[in-house]
Amino acid sequence: MKKRRYAVLIVTYGEVERLTLRNLWPSTRRIVKVITRQIVKVPKLLIYMIADYRSTRHYIDWRLHNYESTLVDTNRTQTMSIANLISRDTRPVLASVDVDVIDSYYFVPPYLEDTLFEVQAEYDGVIVVPMIPVESAFSCGVACQMVTDAYGNDRFEKVRLLNKLWQDEELHRIYTDYLFQNVDRSYVGKGVKKGLVLVIHGTLVRDRAGNPPKVFTGLNETGEFFEMMKQRIMDDPRNVFHGVKQGCMNHTTGGEWTAETVQKAFQEFMAEGYDSVVMFPYGFFADNSETEYEARTLLEKSPFACKQYIRCINGSPQFAEWLASRIIEQVEKLEAVQETFDNLLQKKQKGEHAGN
Repeated sequence: MKKRRYAVLIVTYGEVERLTLRNLWPSTRRIVKVITRQIVKVPKLLIYMIADYRSTRHYIDWRLHNYESTLVDTNRTQTMSIANLISRDTRPVLASVDVDVIDSYYFVPPYLEDTLFEVQAEYDGVIVVPMIPVESAFSCGVACQMVTDAYGNDRFEKVRLLNKLWQDEELHRIYTDYLFQNVDRSYVGKGVKKGLVLVIHGTLVRDRAGNPPKVFTGLNETGEFFEMMKQRIMDDPRNVFHGVKQGCMNHTTGGEWTAETVQKAFQEFMAEGYDSVVMFPYGFFADNSETEYEARTLLEKSPFACKQYIRCINGSPQFAEWLASRIIEQVEKLEAVQETFDNLLQKKQKGEHAGN
């Protein structure tokens, strides 16, 4: 019997690797078209004007500060690590199917929608892995729409989407271990009051009219994820922090965004007499312009005597092992679904044959 072939797509937003206006223009136009238009109605003719203005602003800012995004390179490395782990795994399902792991992106090539149409022709099924722990219309929702566009009704038989990663206690454990392995302990026990800011992408709370957004924003999930991680960190016997605060990175358009910003966390820690602050972007699986540039710049400009930035989980072997295991679970489920469809089809064909 011929083995089924499955594609695993490791998907993230994507940022240009080589900083040029020619590279930024198409990327920013896609962001405005896919994301911003879900929040604010943007006339078609204005998309290019808004996107090109943002591209120019980012180009000047990043060039002046010698910033180059590491997001795509990190996602590519994560993809290779996951592929190696899956190839070495001994679970029975992997003896009966072939699995290829591929990186793909929303806003830079290779684009997710193009990759979906390519694998649709070559593979029996696909597992889509959005590399953001908390779902919303602006992250995993983009992938869902592209899957629907490519597969239509066949998506129930041929596609699995990894979701609700933020609820996984194993991820919480990996995050906590990673945090305490990397935190600077040189000031512990010296009368220094140490705070932790957990950075995540903010989300829309109310639109410009003061109404709840019409799209799913993941607001409640964002708050629950923070409370879970805060409790776990504060209860850990290795804990060195006197307080933990949420630090949201917000956009500026569309209405009211989450109030618990990075800037607010810093202000509260200062008012509460904190000397030291650690920043960890737990809401992202890979460093990007919002974490290693924007959030980190806010940290560096803050008035605290001691400050430390702990990078995203990025190339952590434990993280790759956990994610590879979650993916294999989805491979098992996808194969089971397709086995069921095949059995039903065979029964139907036998019945039709008997009727003739």
